[in-house]
Amino acid sequence: MALSNFLFVRLRRFKYNWLSAAKTVVGKPIKHQPLLCNGQGKIMFGSENHFGVIRSPFYYSGYSYLEARDSNATIIFGDNVNVNNNLSIVAESSKISIGNNVVMGYNVQIYDTDFHKISSKNRMDDTATSQSVTIHDNVFIGNNTVILKGVTIGKNAVVGTNAIVTKDVPENAVVAGNPATIVKMLDLN
Repeated sequence: MALSNFLFVRLRRFKYNWLSAAKTVVGKPIKHQPLLCNGQGKIMFGSENHFGVIRSPFYYSGYSYLEARDSNATIIFGDNVNVNNNLSIVAESSKISIGNNVVMGYNVQIYDTDFHKISSKNRMDDTATSQSVTIHDNVFIGNNTVILKGVTIGKNAVVGTNAIVTKDVPENAVVAGNPATIVKMLDLN
């Protein structure tokens, strides 16, 4: 077990640390799975941020990817954020902010841009718009979810597995579906 842990986990983490080319990284996340940080912007970690879950899909084959593409882009993690395997976050030119005590399942994707314009005449332009994404404290995000540009997810909200979040989610709401809609409000009393 020790040899396989060294070969399949520690060497992979070392490789992805070496490949990371982010200009500014602040803080030290706890990496159970490889984490690749790229871009010209800032990536900031609070305390006790965990990336990767051993007893979960994609642990040995995947990695988490964070990119703050241009110098204006920022990705911020609060404290005590726990992320399963294969997270992908790309901030093109704005801010993606994740609050404290947030839990994310595997294959979560968060983007502040559409990357390309819809019009076929302008599709290859590098001028796609960016809008900040904010995920507040105590949010639970299920597996295989996508959170798109301009979205704010309120405190204590739950995003169901396979949801595509295109609009703001209020505090204490449970959302699911494609596009995500409110299916229930949590009573936290």
